[in-house]
Amino acid sequence: MQESEKIWMNGELVDWADARVHVGAHGLHYGTGVFEGIRCYATDRGPAVFRLAEHLQRLETSAKLLYMELPYSVEELRAACHEAIAVNELSECYIRPIAFFGYGELGVHTGTNPIDVAIMCWPWGAYLGENSQSQGITAMISSWRRVGPNTIPHAAKATGVYLNSMLATHEAQRCGFDEAILLTEEGAIADGPGETIFVVKDGTIYTPDLNASILPGITRDTVIQIAQDRGHAVVEKSLIRTDLYTADEVFFTGTAAEVTPVRAVDNHEIGVGPVTLELQAAYADTVRGRSERWSHWLDFATAARAGA
Repeated sequence: MQESEKIWMNGELVDWADARVHVGAHGLHYGTGVFEGIRCYATDRGPAVFRLAEHLQRLETSAKLLYMELPYSVEELRAACHEAIAVNELSECYIRPIAFFGYGELGVHTGTNPIDVAIMCWPWGAYLGENSQSQGITAMISSWRRVGPNTIPHAAKATGVYLNSMLATHEAQRCGFDEAILLTEEGAIADGPGETIFVVKDGTIYTPDLNASILPGITRDTVIQIAQDRGHAVVEKSLIRTDLYTADEVFFTGTAAEVTPVRAVDNHEIGVGPVTLELQAAYADTVRGRSERWSHWLDFATAARAGA
């Protein structure tokens, strides 16, 4: 991680090294936290945060699902994100708002523990490797299953849920693959550890519906809208692993991963296809302000100093 100078924490800007929490924080022991991943892109009009309001609204929704009442409104958090970008003089960055139950009681119940809120931002390039978007990545079906909707609320982007993702990622990389793909307990395709998944077959784009215990992805929604606007048929339905093996194209989407081709699944070669590359380019044009069609998704931040 490339450190920046300041982190917004509980309403104040603190030095990166001083943004600390107590070892007894409830969120550390029980995973009782929620977070977001957001990107800010350099555009001709200055730094622009992509779909910031939607991300912060999802953060608020995630918190409610964990019986957590955030001490800041969406608009206050939006202003804090802008403040963090400006003070760190970043023209392009990844933004990580996080809220968690802090230090107080250490029983399983959150009790009267305070809710700590922080916003980090730092430069971060291609999540799955520098060549991932041009050459694609390899993935394997994980032996770990995606947690079910009645186990943990999958609509919440909660810190504790990502133990599931971490185990799948470690397994895939130990086996020589770049990333994992998780199935539901019923055997349907769910998603990647930090990405949603799309399949292209015979000119139609398919993606698992929300019944597959997946997070309501903002990048997923973005790509669906862009694809439909460009004349592609997009179908949300249950998919099985052979749909991946026999696909014409497979790709991941996510704030960190953006639009990343999956060139092979379980050593079944798929390659990098034209639909994936078309949507990848359209997404890049959208987030970098080169498409007036979707300009309403850009939240322009305070410009960074020249050369920053």
